[in-house]
Amino acid sequence: MWESAGRGGIDLERIDTILEGACILEPVVHGDDRGFFIETYNTRAFAEVGITHTFVQDNHSLSRANVLRGLHYQITHPQAKLVRVIAGEVYDVAVDIRRGSPTFGRWAGARLSADNKRMFFIPEGFAHGFYVLSETAEFLYKCSDFYDPEGERGIIWNDPDLAIDWLVPEGAKPVLSEKDRTFGTLVTRPEEDLPLYG
Repeated sequence: MWESAGRGGIDLERIDTILEGACILEPVVHGDDRGFFIETYNTRAFAEVGITHTFVQDNHSLSRANVLRGLHYQITHPQAKLVRVIAGEVYDVAVDIRRGSPTFGRWAGARLSADNKRMFFIPEGFAHGFYVLSETAEFLYKCSDFYDPEGERGIIWNDPDLAIDWLVPEGAKPVLSEKDRTFGTLVTRPEEDLPLYG
């Protein structure tokens, strides 16, 4: 399903994924021989395509090739995220971990790059991660709640039940943080550590 908005000063197209609420957003790029201009966030335009969250924190990370970050979520202070890449390319993944959801345990992914300028909106109740496809990548994300280390949880990136295709080249071994290497699978997460659907 495609929706577009333009009255707020931004031309924005929404592409829904198989996961309810998770969507790819494509802003229109205005370019000429000087370069380009895009408006990456506009409250009115985002509301027109169904995203009405208030964002309270912006984060910026730099990662090198073959780094995989995730899968992360917060059980307390759950965060919706609006993510994009301003240098390089990543494969970005959202996993539905909401107990009772019709798509529980399913995932959706999108290539995000400085070239395609796509954004990925991930609502609360999803685990999130990305894999770096380029030599380096700079990743920006807006969050709807503040980081809460006590409420942070995770799922191992290579959970066999999720069977996520991270686009890792054959023979490559993703570079993980110590924390990300120790996460368990979705099925082993205690019920109280998973958000509830609805």
